[in-house]
Amino acid sequence: MTNTAPAAPKMNKFERFKAEKDGLAVLPELSHFAQIGWEAMDETDLTQRLKWLGLFFRPVTPGKFMLRMRMPNGILSGGQMRVLAEVIQRYGEDGYADITTRQNIQLRGIRIEDIPDIFNRFQQAGLTSVQSGMDNVRNITGSPVAGLDADELIDTRGLVRKVQDMITNNSQGNPAFTNLPRKFNIAIAGGRDNSVHAEINDIAFVPAYKDGKLGFNVLVGGFFSAKRCAPAISMNVWVDHTQVVDISEAILIVYRDNGSRANRHQSRMMWLIDDWGVERFRAAVETQMGVTLQAAADKDEFDWDKRDHLGVHAQKQPGLNFVGIHVPVGRFYANDMLELARMAEVYGSGEIRLTVEQNVIIPNIPDSRLESFLAEPLLEVFSINPDPLARALVSCTGNQFCKFALIETKNRAVALIDELEDELDVPKPVRFHWTGCPNSCGQPQVADIGLMGTKTRKDGKTVEAVDLFMGGKVGKDAVLGEKVQKAIPCDELKDVLKDILIQQFDAQPRSTPRSPKGTARLARQRTVQDTVSPNGFAAPASVTPAAPPAPTPAAAAQPAVVTFAASGKEVNCDDSQSLLEIAEAAGVEIESSCQSGSCGTCMVKLIEGEFRYEADPDGLEDADAASGHILTCIAYPVGKVVLDA
Repeated sequence: MTNTAPAAPKMNKFERFKAEKDGLAVLPELSHFAQIGWEAMDETDLTQRLKWLGLFFRPVTPGKFMLRMRMPNGILSGGQMRVLAEVIQRYGEDGYADITTRQNIQLRGIRIEDIPDIFNRFQQAGLTSVQSGMDNVRNITGSPVAGLDADELIDTRGLVRKVQDMITNNSQGNPAFTNLPRKFNIAIAGGRDNSVHAEINDIAFVPAYKDGKLGFNVLVGGFFSAKRCAPAISMNVWVDHTQVVDISEAILIVYRDNGSRANRHQSRMMWLIDDWGVERFRAAVETQMGVTLQAAADKDEFDWDKRDHLGVHAQKQPGLNFVGIHVPVGRFYANDMLELARMAEVYGSGEIRLTVEQNVIIPNIPDSRLESFLAEPLLEVFSINPDPLARALVSCTGNQFCKFALIETKNRAVALIDELEDELDVPKPVRFHWTGCPNSCGQPQVADIGLMGTKTRKDGKTVEAVDLFMGGKVGKDAVLGEKVQKAIPCDELKDVLKDILIQQFDAQPRSTPRSPKGTARLARQRTVQDTVSPNGFAAPASVTPAAPPAPTPAAAAQPAVVTFAASGKEVNCDDSQSLLEIAEAAGVEIESSCQSGSCGTCMVKLIEGEFRYEADPDGLEDADAASGHILTCIAYPVGKVVLDA
């Protein structure tokens, strides 16, 4: 009798490189990388493993890295903000920072040769970027006014810090949690208005009373991705504050040890919960903890509409105030950051806070200093009372830096809001969220009006476009919005949005001109900075923008023939368009989503011929590639090609 050993579980290419070398293993190699330069680095170290340290190689800007910080609860000191400002200041117009939708900061323009010095400065300042990318727990969010709000239920700052310290081994790096099946988000709410967007996190702690005691109901599984978006569901568990760290650790271990590592598109924790059922998942967590958990409280305490915390607000500490400051689409420069640090130290306690709306809060300002604070010139740049459409404008990075983004977002978002504010009188804030691709970093599903980048055909050409989402609701009774219209060309978008704002949000055409200090007017509004960089935002006044490099002449397009076997169509074309674009022009329907090779939706079998990829086919599983399938959105024909479409 022959015994056959069970087959080893299939691993995708990401799992294989993680098995070969843990991401944290590149930490002691940073000095070597700085010496040899990014061009000489091992490709996987460069493009993947550095992400475990928060360093992201950007193919769009080779040699200029993005550095993602960890900032639990979005809190940092003026001194820490000054360190971050000084880091990007050395890079001139290439260096600036973005506040993200997870209450942290991303620095741009970073050079690998400077990283050892930068990390030394971080250590001295109590800053860290460890485990902030790839298959790790991302920045842990909490109420931006924790400890300040007179109406808060639980001050979550300590809990957020304890959970981060558990996950990162006190910011030293923790191999126990550096190899999750996929990225992971945690939020701990302490107020009544769901300021953390609990519904989109893998674990969310929501304040709730049980038997007269205040603790948390636990939600699990919320996530966005190119192929699926799912709101978090109840785990049917209530915990008190002493159990938050333990249950977070147990859930991570259960997910780490049981989540799928075969198909990367089905590796987020909700897929495991779907497979097992929530009761089995809950039982596994109880076994890991060695306790029997209490059932969820009948109701939670999310009973307020969401606040944006902009403007002046009295704190629960008598005589003190916090001031919410609007940073359009979360982008600022070194001199902005230095000014914020100075203002926090001169007028407040030196503390600065960030919000998931990409804004800033300076707390602990005494009544006696408030008038002087409000007279600061920076507040002419970053308003405390922005116009209604600019007020809740959120945007991802876009294709200026991100290879997955299909459209430019931040500059376009600001310019479009500016035009709409000029033409319409809008009676109340409308939440606009822009994201460059279906990965949804800009969270369009939580917005009143969400815009997701895509491509479409217009007048025989491929143009930038957006899918339109509407109906997202935040705060109490939060729900995710739905896609209501596909592929609106960006040059037609303003008229579409004007109609929506008039018909559904009571906007009216302006009868009088808007004030010249429109808060969305980023470049025109920045009165303390007078030069404009090539990215459309104002650059530091001391920097003269460099002339753009001369364009490299494009290679002449080569003739090609694409046959769609299932449709019976043959197209004489050239290799300047992707196979997906050629199919769309020919009326051959191929489902698509990301159009950047990341989701795998546009997969088709190649019957005959050759092609070239213009990007990494991250969305193609090895088994599909072995069976002859390709991703048509990033595949370009070479000569004659036959597709099963």
